[in-house]
Amino acid sequence: MTSSPATTVTHRRTLRLPVLTNPLRPLLLAAAGSARLQRVVTGLPVSRAVVRRYVPGAGQDAVVDATREILASGRAISIDHLGEDTSDPAQAEATVQAYLDLLEAFGTLDAPARDGVPTLEVSLKLSALGQFLPDGGHDIALTNARRICRAAEAVGAWVNVDAEDHTTTDSTLAIVRELRADHPSVATVLQAYLRRTEEDCRSLATEGSRIRLCKGAYAEPADVAFQKGDEVDASYQRCLEILFEGEGYPMVASHDPEMIETGLALAERLGRSSDRYEFQMLYGIRDDEQRRLAAAGHTVRVYTPYGDQWYGYFMRRLAERPANLLFFARSLIGR
Repeated sequence: MTSSPATTVTHRRTLRLPVLTNPLRPLLLAAAGSARLQRVVTGLPVSRAVVRRYVPGAGQDAVVDATREILASGRAISIDHLGEDTSDPAQAEATVQAYLDLLEAFGTLDAPARDGVPTLEVSLKLSALGQFLPDGGHDIALTNARRICRAAEAVGAWVNVDAEDHTTTDSTLAIVRELRADHPSVATVLQAYLRRTEEDCRSLATEGSRIRLCKGAYAEPADVAFQKGDEVDASYQRCLEILFEGEGYPMVASHDPEMIETGLALAERLGRSSDRYEFQMLYGIRDDEQRRLAAAGHTVRVYTPYGDQWYGYFMRRLAERPANLLFFARSLIGR
């Protein structure tokens, strides 16, 4: 890593694009950035009904209810308060407070660890905590993340620091390393489509580390990221093998059956018990598969977003699967 903890990063906002595109996806993802369309879509009652497939609600009560249901099904959970790229210190503070309130609510849940693995986790986007504020954003995000880490430890929950576009990677990993000095269970996310990720996996797959490996979905230049789906899949499998062979705790974040099978095969070949790795999937996506894996004794963590900034997240879910868009269109027609 080339940056120091004091590095100032100029954030380049990039459109989230899936690695494997189809004609509708760029349009949907462009729509995700349209304020005018956002006002139209968020004003439709049917939109909120459909969104509940992927976002349990805007308020804390809704996500706590979803947490109870997920835990009762034998799965674990990681909760993301929706929002990112804040340029307002007050908004960053509001995001921190939302996490602190959520973690306080966690303390009322019956959520014991399973085989030593906490069932509760929160996922943070550092840009939502002030990472790119013009005056000391790095330190502001670090301080805010530390506040959340302390609150999480008090209720026995884990913390995961999410990945964003490639311009943030050095700053994010620097903050994660600083957090882990006092909070060693803090996890982070690596994106397999970045060409640098194999080396990052080798560097970070150390004892006590937790790495969530996803494919990645930001629009990145070819010198930074693999552009073809088969290249990304091959990179994901190489990276996953590095993580499983390392001393850390791999988290297989994928809905792709081939990647899930790779994780299962690596766990069996390397003799990893179920408390030394996990699978992660999105709320509302492949729910039957989530339950199947959990029933087979694997740790399955459901990435669950909530909050009123659901529009962009919802549009990305529509972009991922044409079936989602068809379902939404039928709901509109049937109003």
